[in-house]
Amino acid sequence: MDGFNTRAIHAGQEPDPLTGAVVPPIYQVSTYAQDGVGGLRNGYEYSRSGNPTRTALQECMAALEAPGIDTARGLAFASGLAAEDTVIRTVLKPGDHVVIPNDAYGGTYRLFKKVAEPWGIDHTTAAVTDLDAIAAAMTPKTKLIWIETPTNPLLNIGDIAAIAEIAHEGGALLVVDNTFASPYLQQPLLLGADIVVHSTTKYLGGHSDVVGGALVVGDAELGEQLAYHQNAMGAIAGPFDSWLVMRGIKTLGVRMDRHNDNAGKIVELLEGHASVGQVFYPGLAAHPNHEVAKKQMRGFGGMVSFRVKAGEQAALDICSKTTLFTLGESLGGVESLIEHPGRMTHASVSGSPLEVPNDLVRLSVGIEEADDLLADLEKALG
Repeated sequence: MDGFNTRAIHAGQEPDPLTGAVVPPIYQVSTYAQDGVGGLRNGYEYSRSGNPTRTALQECMAALEAPGIDTARGLAFASGLAAEDTVIRTVLKPGDHVVIPNDAYGGTYRLFKKVAEPWGIDHTTAAVTDLDAIAAAMTPKTKLIWIETPTNPLLNIGDIAAIAEIAHEGGALLVVDNTFASPYLQQPLLLGADIVVHSTTKYLGGHSDVVGGALVVGDAELGEQLAYHQNAMGAIAGPFDSWLVMRGIKTLGVRMDRHNDNAGKIVELLEGHASVGQVFYPGLAAHPNHEVAKKQMRGFGGMVSFRVKAGEQAALDICSKTTLFTLGESLGGVESLIEHPGRMTHASVSGSPLEVPNDLVRLSVGIEEADDLLADLEKALG
């Protein structure tokens, strides 16, 4: 199965052997009958440790993120932050150090600042675009470099292969949050990353009806360690949530093509509008990391951010005037969303090195008719 869309539909999803159902069943079950003490059927004993629906999703995720890597392993979690916390608890110990982005999801920063730091994990921020700054932030205690690319919400692009080299030369692992790109647009493990993180709530689920997270790794030993902690910590994806994410994955490729196309048209409008001061989108030739994005991505995604010339109140007004762009947090669904990061998704980084401009608006461009979205946004911009 070489084609992405073929793997998205079939990997880990053979017809059910009992009934022939072409969609893996929802095994809504907590425990499993054993054939004698310790005689497990296909390895299942208790659904925290393993569930067939979750197994199907995990196998599909590994096939999408790491085609050709036979040792790849996917792990599904109750949320993206549960997946991130499992990485921290597996790879790090008190006294270790992490390099994190100076432009990142507020929940990730909160996890490192408010949860990991009191546990004894130090961190330093660096721009994902500045290789020298990342290298300079490394210490003998650095065990992870953690990046997003594209970043949230300023859509900066980190050179995954180059950052992986910095990490490995310093004896660290590279973690890439691939949520904004999805494995359809970018496959960090093939570029040298060690761990890929997803909020499956977003593009993978794609319908704003499920919360989940995932990890994918290429190294078998690391995969086994993470799987041990997944079971020991217990923040696993439930069977129905796993099924919903698999349902979304089947159309990921066609959805992402539409997200890309619509976002490009939105960017054209914003670039030419008198009230917009700056547009952040890696598909723009003027984007400082455009060439890196072209090198490692097959498209530029459906996320767009822009600054409003008239300031914060004008940005808030725009957010309140759209009708098709729903005012709300999250992203990656079929419907378009608009938000004010400074007061919403990134309020937790206010006053920190990750604080975002107060005149910033973030769009998650959906798959509606582009002309309708353009008209809605143009009306709100005034």
